[in-house]
Amino acid sequence: MRDILREIIAHKRNEITVQKDSMPYSLLERELADCHSSVYSLKDALLQSGTGIIAEFKRRSPSRGWINQHANAGDVTKGYEIAGAAALSVLTDSTYFGGTLADLQCVARQAKIPVIRKEFIVDEYQILQARLSGASAVLLIAAALTVEETYRFTRLSKQLDLEVLLELHDEREVEHVSSENTIIGINNRNLGTFVTDLEKSYRMIELLPRDAVWVSESGISNPETVKELRQAGYRGFLIGENFMRTADPGVSLEEFIKEVLQ
Repeated sequence: MRDILREIIAHKRNEITVQKDSMPYSLLERELADCHSSVYSLKDALLQSGTGIIAEFKRRSPSRGWINQHANAGDVTKGYEIAGAAALSVLTDSTYFGGTLADLQCVARQAKIPVIRKEFIVDEYQILQARLSGASAVLLIAAALTVEETYRFTRLSKQLDLEVLLELHDEREVEHVSSENTIIGINNRNLGTFVTDLEKSYRMIELLPRDAVWVSESGISNPETVKELRQAGYRGFLIGENFMRTADPGVSLEEFIKEVLQ
């Protein structure tokens, strides 16, 4: 069986090597000294929101192919923000998800809510890129990292004023959680097979720290599911494909939020 996560990570390491050749790490560090872009608290946004929806911009996925190939990141996310999204997530992987760092930069320039860099982060270099591109938070995927890397990347992110959404997939990955991880996501999609199981969010509850903000990710398409997960203790819900497949993702989100609040 094809292991998509392993394939993506191998490709990502090669991609970063090429990027470092054209833009050395030391140069990014120097640019950071002059970086004064605003950041917004993802944790606060989720706790203060009535729905906690993190609306995601993505053009394609490895399992479904193109979802919305010609979508404009700025237009879609502006629609999301107007509709009432608590935060935004922007895919920056090009090969598998059709995204770019330019998408992130465009969204971060105009957004007045937190923007997450959604990426397969395997190197500190990508965290510096995220801060320079205007992100307020980064995704760290436990399945793509060692425990030591998770701790190290979390510390670096905090030093750069970036919050971390730490993503777990199963019980074994709980060891990646440290006291510094205050936002924890449960991905209902297996990144090896891309099979989705919403029950995963419920099964993981007893293993999650009570003082963290919990985020349920992937496979959410029904407002009733958001209501049920909120009752179970979740405060964030990362949803993208459900909106991106429609003619106007912002309007779709607005209608979805109305149903959640009923």
